[in-house]
Amino acid sequence: MTLLNKLNITNQVELAKTEEKISKRKARQLFDSGDIRHIEVGTFKGLAFIHHYLFGDLYEFAGKIRDVNIAKGDFRFAPLMYLEQSLKHIDTMSQGNFNQIIEKYVEMNVAHPFREGNGRATRIWLDLILKHEIRQVVDWNLVDKEDYLSAMQRSVVKDLEIKALLKQALTNRIDDRALFMKGIDVSYFYENYSEFKTEDL
Repeated sequence: MTLLNKLNITNQVELAKTEEKISKRKARQLFDSGDIRHIEVGTFKGLAFIHHYLFGDLYEFAGKIRDVNIAKGDFRFAPLMYLEQSLKHIDTMSQGNFNQIIEKYVEMNVAHPFREGNGRATRIWLDLILKHEIRQVVDWNLVDKEDYLSAMQRSVVKDLEIKALLKQALTNRIDDRALFMKGIDVSYFYENYSEFKTEDL
């Protein structure tokens, strides 16, 4: 079933292409306009701002807590009845070092607060915390898609794998525009969106 959208697109393939094009353009704007520097770091409020920025032209639910239970494969994300409580807890989690930051990221992934677009928004959110706290970001080009997806899947039980995977990909190129744009492309590739290059939009 095609998600209800502001453009009234009913074809799934067309919606996927349009979503990729518009939200990648917005991701580029987020960096180039300097708006990225005004996001609250490490809170749900900051994540909601990113999500709304990327997807607000497409979906009414952009930046809003989902009102349905969701699952991926056989994994169910945080149940709706506990979601707000879970987000409040995540806001209070420590983020002073790499391990704490990844633990917070894993918890936010389990919460999966939005109807769609969680991974793409949350990876930008993660990089902002890393940049703010330890002056590094992830070079997503160095993180293999299958390794990342399987590590994230297992992170609910044990987060050692995702920590090791992301740690080896850290870089101090925290304000590198090209790195950010390529990172957006890789982030979208993880979710099977690879029709357009962010830099070209």
